[in-house]
Amino acid sequence: MKDNVKEPAILVGNSLGGFTALFTASELPQLVRGLVLLNTAGQFRDSNINPVINNEESAKNKYLFNPVMLTFQRVFLGILFWQAKQPFRVKSVYINTSNVDDYLVESITIPAGDPNAGEVYYRLMTRFMIDQSNYTLDSILQKLSCPLLLLWGDLDPWVRPAKAVRIKEFYPNTSIVNLKAGHCPHDEEPELVNNALIDWLTSLDHEASFQMAQT
Repeated sequence: MKDNVKEPAILVGNSLGGFTALFTASELPQLVRGLVLLNTAGQFRDSNINPVINNEESAKNKYLFNPVMLTFQRVFLGILFWQAKQPFRVKSVYINTSNVDDYLVESITIPAGDPNAGEVYYRLMTRFMIDQSNYTLDSILQKLSCPLLLLWGDLDPWVRPAKAVRIKEFYPNTSIVNLKAGHCPHDEEPELVNNALIDWLTSLDHEASFQMAQT
């Protein structure tokens, strides 16, 4: 964004891409003007876990059980990644299949078939698992400062709409648009998603103009 956009940008992300966009916006606030998440990945911290104890246990696991854990994690995450990129698995997250054709499925499965894709997934997930407390939604949202729009497919079999409600409760500068769609609402209801996105972007422009007029 520094090299190409050269001004504060709007980030839009779905699923794991949404979590990546959220993390980027929280870490680089000067480069992000607004954030749009569609059925984002990520979990809130378990209230039953003491963060101090959890960090101590993570450190112990890192140094005492590292060889065993790494072997298990690589096998387990490898299986998960293989399952996730299968065409039948990709299709299963869509409720409205009218727009789900071979081209759409291949646009997801072909990049996942890159020789390095599995390794990227493994390293990303391993980092989350080693240092979970710093990658929970609440810990990241605490550092967020830009307006947030949630475009949420309420029929998602993986990510329930209750997560969107909880995000707004935790981060009030949030707008929610609920859609009758699955995990990828932009594929199932592209017109509704685009209209909601344009309306939100317009409201940001109006707000920015109003603030400039006040100064």
